[in-house]
Amino acid sequence: MRYNAAAVEALVAISDHGTFEAAARALHLTPSAVSQRIRSLEHEVGQVVVCRSTPCEPTEVGAALVRLGRQTKLLDEEARAAVEVHGERVDVTVAVNADSLATWLREVLAELAGRDDLAIRLVVEDQAWSAELLRSGEALAAVTSDPVPVQGCRVEHLGFLRYRPAATPGLAERWRKGNGYDWQRMPVVVFNAKDDLQHDILRERGVTDPDVVHLVPTSADFHEAVRLGLGWGMLPEPQLLPDLEVGRLVTLGRRTHHDVHLHWQRWRIDSTALATLTAAVRRAAGGTLRR
Repeated sequence: MRYNAAAVEALVAISDHGTFEAAARALHLTPSAVSQRIRSLEHEVGQVVVCRSTPCEPTEVGAALVRLGRQTKLLDEEARAAVEVHGERVDVTVAVNADSLATWLREVLAELAGRDDLAIRLVVEDQAWSAELLRSGEALAAVTSDPVPVQGCRVEHLGFLRYRPAATPGLAERWRKGNGYDWQRMPVVVFNAKDDLQHDILRERGVTDPDVVHLVPTSADFHEAVRLGLGWGMLPEPQLLPDLEVGRLVTLGRRTHHDVHLHWQRWRIDSTALATLTAAVRRAAGGTLRR
């Protein structure tokens, strides 16, 4: 079945902007015109496609149409770029975890820096949750820890980031306890509520509720907080190794580490932009991630 393109475009705009009024402004239409398009689409599919909540959310059927709308938009932009003299810029939304963005994925940005035909829109999300942005249609590709492909996507293993618990020498010495550390009382830094890396290490040592937990929700500032001695934290090796070499940080246990396997998931559509981006991601991951 072919769906009304203008109605699907209105649904995507509502998903992006949260309200009929904001979608209307983005599309340079009246709210009434947007409502009419959505009613027409719901009549066409025989089901409700958007929950009239605050913010508005697509239903399960609506989410499938949002994915269709984003795929159609990408292919349309690529076609315009190919046939027009000056071309049009192709927008590609990618979900990525903060630590990848702060380390190896920067090589991708450097490689794409000279391209005027491609606009990368990054959405920062934890690697365990980024696949949800593919399911919702918000992202066309994602760096994720989920090896199971989202329906309509293809997946490939990129490698893994090794995380090691680290602290300043002063903090480590202050909380030393026998041959180990007082993990219960030693302050810990976490990235956000979804960040379970530190708590995995603590649970292995019988600690479920450490006394002091600091929340620092950006990768660069998390790294800096550990370097300043605010607490200990799990750092990816690309960030950690330079500090180990100069003695600014030490690891808490030589054999203690946690490996996060990363995968690249992208929509399974014939897109030059996605193919270009995928090749750049492969090269960057190959130069930094462990295998």
